[in-house]
Amino acid sequence: MMIASAGICHAAFAQTSQTGTSRATLAGEVAHAQRMRMLFPDAARGGQAVPPVIPKLEIDPDRSGAIATVQPNGPTVTAGNAFFGVLGTNGRSCFTCHQPQDGWSLSAKDARARFAVDPDAPLFRLVDGATCASDDVSTPEAKRKAYGLLLQKGLIRIALPMPSQALQFEIIGVDDPYDCNTSPTTGLTSPGSGIVSVYRRPLPATNLGFLSTIMWDGREPDLFSQAADATLGHAQATAPPSLAQQRQIVAFEGCTQAATPAACANIPPQSGVFSAQIFDDQALDLDDGADGGPVSLPQQLTQYFIGVNDPLGNNPRSIPFTPKIFSLYDQWNGAWAGPRQSFSKAAARAAIARGEQVFNTVKINITGVGGLNDALGKPSIPGFCSTCHDTPAIGDHSVKAPLNIGVADAGANSPPGLDIAGLPVFTIWCKAGPLAGQILTVTDPGRALITGQCADIGKLKGPILRGLAARAPYFHNGSAASLRVVVEFYDRRFTIGLTDQQKADLVAFLNAL
Repeated sequence: MMIASAGICHAAFAQTSQTGTSRATLAGEVAHAQRMRMLFPDAARGGQAVPPVIPKLEIDPDRSGAIATVQPNGPTVTAGNAFFGVLGTNGRSCFTCHQPQDGWSLSAKDARARFAVDPDAPLFRLVDGATCASDDVSTPEAKRKAYGLLLQKGLIRIALPMPSQALQFEIIGVDDPYDCNTSPTTGLTSPGSGIVSVYRRPLPATNLGFLSTIMWDGREPDLFSQAADATLGHAQATAPPSLAQQRQIVAFEGCTQAATPAACANIPPQSGVFSAQIFDDQALDLDDGADGGPVSLPQQLTQYFIGVNDPLGNNPRSIPFTPKIFSLYDQWNGAWAGPRQSFSKAAARAAIARGEQVFNTVKINITGVGGLNDALGKPSIPGFCSTCHDTPAIGDHSVKAPLNIGVADAGANSPPGLDIAGLPVFTIWCKAGPLAGQILTVTDPGRALITGQCADIGKLKGPILRGLAARAPYFHNGSAASLRVVVEFYDRRFTIGLTDQQKADLVAFLNAL
């Protein structure tokens, strides 16, 4: 379903060039991490186990079955590979926050397990693992409190400078239980200057060839830059990784078409890791007569291009949008017609197939989405789940499309059913631009910290959906503990009217991605 003309939609989704502001943000982010290294040196020196080899096919158990990772150019020997190497001063590597059992992200459950084994492990570092770099970690109980958001919701602290150019807003109030934003040493120095600390989930370091946007707020131009900035920031290195090390990291992850072609010129085709759920505790093998698992993803990448299935007319090949972006479990349709109480393999497979149909076909009246309804001047837009999760077989945005669906809202507009307890709340006054005079209350200013524009407050990208079961909790701020909570949020947020069975089926399908 086309919901607007290509010209109007291009105006809505096209991103104003923010190269200068992005570079300033990244430089400020790194500078803050380095400053924290000097002001609050980390005494923790725990180590981290690294497997000697990441095999061509790896299968790891997760909360609903098992997730698998395939490497077309694998296996990977980790010794001497920069992705697994300690390149900084605090014992961390890329592998610290990106491991296969968590879908190459970080689950809160895994963070708790690692803390129980060693609270001094590299994951637990003041720079971003703690709620603030100045936190007290002198006792076991103090450490548990300092790393509370990491342990409870899998969140790390992202410290970004207030934009210095074209700033349309001021932060006129912060309710921060950690005093990180309110202290001039670690946070804001005025309503329009200083550092803003928000707390976000680590994004997966897998299936990256399908990315249209790098980072939640799109601040990184390519994975080479991201590798360098992460090493200087999260690992607090004193120098960036060499170009050869950056190339090694990106080759392991897989280069994305969101970057310029030159950035990936020396990366082998179909390089990287591809991950998806391969086993379900009830439906069993997800590739048994179906297309679950990651094996087909490298081939899917050969058919992918930016805008591949954009619903708003930004497809460079002018291919019409289809809401049917998933057909993994078509062959399981009608696998079971017995009572819903049955937990047989056939019943579970039928539920997954029905959930896939719910995702593809149930109509949603899209309202109040920043970056969509307001940009198009349409208070109501008929759509589907796939209107925003449009990349075939993957489920992220196929174009750069930061949207505000309300997950970052706070106060009177707090998102229905989501747990935002423990997150700082920012009161933001728009002093210029189209929203001048408005006051917004959010837990995360989102892309506005990059652009300085009020219209971007709360806007973030939608992540890739494959491998969801392994990386709970969900949304950028970990506010949904389970996929059932995610489904309930969308149902209430957009008044979809899903039945209990549709909700259960949709959860079963999402767990099978």
